[in-house]
Amino acid sequence: MSIHPSFPLLLVNMFLAMLGVGLVIPVLPEFLNEFGAGGQAAGYLVSCFGLSQFLFSPIAGNIADKRGRKPMIVIGLSLFAISNLLAAIADQLWLLFVSRLIGGVGSAALVPSIMAYVADITTNDQRTKAMSYLGASMSSGFIIGPGVGGLLAEFGIRAPFYASACVGLLAMVCSILLLPESLSLETRLLRQQSSEKKPNIFLQIALSIKSRYFVLLFLVFALTFGLTHFEAIYPLFVVQSYGFTTRDIAILITVCSLIGTFNQIMLTSRLIRRFGEKTTINYTLLLSSIALVLLLISGQFLYVMFITMLFFTCNNILRPTINTLLSKEAGDEQGFVAGMNNAYMSLGNIFGPALAGILFDVQINLPYLFGALVLLVAYFVSIKWIESKKAVPSLELN
Repeated sequence: MSIHPSFPLLLVNMFLAMLGVGLVIPVLPEFLNEFGAGGQAAGYLVSCFGLSQFLFSPIAGNIADKRGRKPMIVIGLSLFAISNLLAAIADQLWLLFVSRLIGGVGSAALVPSIMAYVADITTNDQRTKAMSYLGASMSSGFIIGPGVGGLLAEFGIRAPFYASACVGLLAMVCSILLLPESLSLETRLLRQQSSEKKPNIFLQIALSIKSRYFVLLFLVFALTFGLTHFEAIYPLFVVQSYGFTTRDIAILITVCSLIGTFNQIMLTSRLIRRFGEKTTINYTLLLSSIALVLLLISGQFLYVMFITMLFFTCNNILRPTINTLLSKEAGDEQGFVAGMNNAYMSLGNIFGPALAGILFDVQINLPYLFGALVLLVAYFVSIKWIESKKAVPSLELN
């Protein structure tokens, strides 16, 4: 596909956004130890990011439709920088929670706006590949975050936050100077003059249950739940179960995320062309569920690396495949549907880590067994709904 001049910058921005989600995970145990907090606090700290992301995503999506994509992208990046700077200087636990809440608002402004921007600058034929690359930047940022956080922690426990704040500011400046607005002035003025008022987030979710794309939104929730459930307690699990070090964890997550991203770029389009979106979604969900159970069998380093790589690869393939279908369903409401996409992703970010932390304190293997169950349920829902309803067959690739 021909590359739009703005596309590389959008990929970088999305990568940075998702990097901020996972950056805190490897330093959480030591960081929380400074404040005398425990495992449940770790889960809640990851979850509160998703909470503010959930509440503000639809609002941000609507603003992006009416005021433009660029302003929301710039605002999102600036809030990310503020969030990480506040975390770096936090000397009390409540400040750390505030920083994560601000980061969630930044994600709500940034992620749906970037997705809508990509939809603006691509044709239907180009969108699958564009969303695949965007999904790669999203997933790799989300997965590499803990690895980068662990490596930077060698220079001090607060170093990851300072580094992230600086990179966020740089991305914000680049976006201000180099990123044009994708919506025409006429389109923005026309939408601003519209008197139509959308319901609040809770009513929107209730209405989305009856929508033609609800199954896809549910799958967004399930795969995000599975990934955050996996990541939130991954460092604690491999340390307590298998005796891994912080450096081992950083190597594992970084190497596996890079392999997973490479596999996504090489395999996603090929799998969709050969098997179609429905089969690709179904069996990557099933493999993800199996991988979580297999992780409990052995603590041999290369085995754990292979299973982690398999899980990340499946997640990386799932996200752009689902996002592509959602984008095709959105029509001229790209910002709104992208906002709902982000809202369901936020629900996964809220409940996945919080429940993982609670279950981990009950029994160390429970988080991965429950996460596998959620993904298995998603697989059966996908089999029953995506293959039997009329909502998705019309979305087959040409």
